[in-house]
Amino acid sequence: MKKSMKKVWLCLIMLVCTVSLLSGCSGVSVGKRANHVDNWNRIQKRGYVTVGLDDTFVPMGFRQKSGKLVGYDVDLARAVFKLYGIKVSFQSIDWSMNATELNNGTIDLIWNGYSKTPEREKKVAFSDTYLQNDQTLVSLRKSHVNSFAAMQGKTLGAQAGSSGAQDISQFPSKLKNRIKGKSPILYDSFTNAFIDLNANRIQGMIIDSTYAGYYINHESNPKDYRITNGSFPKEQFGVGMRKTDKTMRYKINRGLKVLAKNGTLAKINHKWFGNNADSPLLNK
Repeated sequence: MKKSMKKVWLCLIMLVCTVSLLSGCSGVSVGKRANHVDNWNRIQKRGYVTVGLDDTFVPMGFRQKSGKLVGYDVDLARAVFKLYGIKVSFQSIDWSMNATELNNGTIDLIWNGYSKTPEREKKVAFSDTYLQNDQTLVSLRKSHVNSFAAMQGKTLGAQAGSSGAQDISQFPSKLKNRIKGKSPILYDSFTNAFIDLNANRIQGMIIDSTYAGYYINHESNPKDYRITNGSFPKEQFGVGMRKTDKTMRYKINRGLKVLAKNGTLAKINHKWFGNNADSPLLNK
């Protein structure tokens, strides 16, 4: 009887180990498979696409006090995939790891004010540009920072992994060589950077013009802030995806063109930016 029970327990242990091993292999294989094939048919059958985002990036994608996820890119992504009868599932990610999450198969798209850069284009494929943006310097008026040159010896903030942080490194003569320590303080979110700006722990921050305008307009005293345009190149927002997802790229580009033509894109632009949105698709 004891030998029989030992055999039963041994079999059960081996079964559990085998299942765990297979599960682990399955998870890895799913990620590898997603990174080597065109995934459109799989996503279409599944009925939803997973979009990775930084859920503190006002107004592109952020959570209201109730926890509800809203934003410009949230509305736009849903509108595009509604054309194909596909729902959108939004996944909050560490923004500095967005390309890794994409290639691991954790998410299907990066859609969150994602600026096109040569470095990023090595890792992901981009959709057509749907919005243009500038990197601006935000400061408090009482700090008397009214130009990039006025940041001499002062402390600068930026979001880790952001295109603004990349611009600081790529064009050192504009800001990097002027600021204290010749290096910005990097934050996990712009929200935390604004907290330090208001507390004078930093005297300026490089931030997307789309975020800066929206955030400041919703502050109790918008006049306390100054937005300074520098000479960083104008940025183009696109949807990031795996390079193998050629059908996805075609479908998104086609969807964006449809929304531009039927007036939906203009409505979403006005909802979030008033008359200040710069959408190349509406200029064609």
